[in-house]
Amino acid sequence: MSATDTSHHSKVTPVSPPAVPQSLPNTSNSKIAGTVAATGRGGVDENENCELKFGSYCLWRREHREEMKDTMVKKLKDQLFVARAYYPSIAKLPSQDKLTRALRQNIQEVERVLSESATDVDLPPGIEKKIQRMEAAITKAKSVPVDCSNVDKKFRQILDMTNDEANFHMKQSAFLYQLAVQTMPKSLHCLSMRLTVEYFKSPSVVMELSQADRFSDPSLHHYVIFSTNVLASSVVINSTVLCARESKNQVFHVLTDGQNYFAMKLWFFRNTFKEATVQVLNIEQLNLESHDKAILIHMFLPVEYRVSLLNVDGPSIHSKMQYISVFSHLHYLLPEIFQSLTKVVVLDDDVVVQKDLSALWDINMGGKVNGAVQSCSVSLGQLKSYLGENSYDKNSCAWMSGLNIVDLARWRELDLTKTYQRLVREVSMGEESKEAVALRGSLLTFQDLVYALDGVWALSGLGHDYGLNIEAIKKAAVLHYNGHMKPWLELGIPRYKKFWKKFLNQEDQLLSECNVHP
Repeated sequence: MSATDTSHHSKVTPVSPPAVPQSLPNTSNSKIAGTVAATGRGGVDENENCELKFGSYCLWRREHREEMKDTMVKKLKDQLFVARAYYPSIAKLPSQDKLTRALRQNIQEVERVLSESATDVDLPPGIEKKIQRMEAAITKAKSVPVDCSNVDKKFRQILDMTNDEANFHMKQSAFLYQLAVQTMPKSLHCLSMRLTVEYFKSPSVVMELSQADRFSDPSLHHYVIFSTNVLASSVVINSTVLCARESKNQVFHVLTDGQNYFAMKLWFFRNTFKEATVQVLNIEQLNLESHDKAILIHMFLPVEYRVSLLNVDGPSIHSKMQYISVFSHLHYLLPEIFQSLTKVVVLDDDVVVQKDLSALWDINMGGKVNGAVQSCSVSLGQLKSYLGENSYDKNSCAWMSGLNIVDLARWRELDLTKTYQRLVREVSMGEESKEAVALRGSLLTFQDLVYALDGVWALSGLGHDYGLNIEAIKKAAVLHYNGHMKPWLELGIPRYKKFWKKFLNQEDQLLSECNVHP
């Protein structure tokens, strides 16, 4: 599974994703999907193991680590554990009555202090002397010959109990992190519900008919966004328009579900974007024949996969995590949804545009179908367990969604939708998840049909990588917040949020009423 056969290589193997209850609400704004990760052959430190097991939670935990306010309390607890371990053995020795009384007295004093103190500020005056007396008693107890098996047994019980407790709290924290990521924030839910209510109070809001001819005009620049998030899709459109030299030839098509359709309609009626046109489509009302509507409704956001790479460079081993995002099932119906169009640019709803994108429409892709930025740190050969033994170039780079220019005319000519559906059927009877099927189908469908965009067009990682260079961020045309830490979530990486927030229209009254403050 190594990408190369040199001293520097990366290794990727699949592991099970973090456990999340099946009843978790499917109102995700973060596009969580299956997991691909790496397991090492030794030499991986604790932080790397944590990253492999709990994903970007470990990154967030390190960023938000607070200064310990109970250092002395913890030291007292440690002393109490040790004293209790030695006390039964010391108490059995008649010659150590004085030490037995000292241990018992110190144990009782520490127990009383801990019953009244949770942090260091709660500790009584003179606690340092109690710690010194306890330390002296423990030191003397360690010098007395005792039955080591009893002490060893006690220490092992304490160790097992501590490990179990630590593992429980780690799992609980990781679960709560996943829950925060996958659940729509209360403020965004409020905004969506308020917009929906307001929409039905103003039935005359539908104003698209006068612009219907622009929606199907192939001479204009058409952008497609799949989203259930009003604010996210609004930021994508606003940033694209504000950074464009000319907006009158821009048409945006926002595809959403029935639950968010009316909120989207009203929001884009209330907010204008220079001379650009915005169309909102309900995927549940699209006239798509012979397609599984249940799959379309629940699988229309881009699919993200966590990939943890184990890089071996001589004696050192390093683990690096990133996210690969690919098209969902619904993306493969673009030629059918937009039958009159020949070319579209597909934008994920977790991107921010910083430069004019009009040059994308002048790129000659030489017969390729999908113009995308490639992630060459992950090769198709490293994803063999998902792609199977099909005929493909194992050294080819994985491509990323986020910013994609799609030649619909060439797509129809090659009938790639049929190719994708065939690849899906080949594995649909197995145990793979729908997300895993989407990953396999997407990477194989566009084999040899991806036009590699220059890396300056899009920079990914703002949703999980704390180490991105700020200058590189400022130079990129598009910023992709792929990963769990979306900029509209409290969990978002603070120093990257400002690039997203500056394109948010914060003057809308509903934002303040719903307490939306990203």
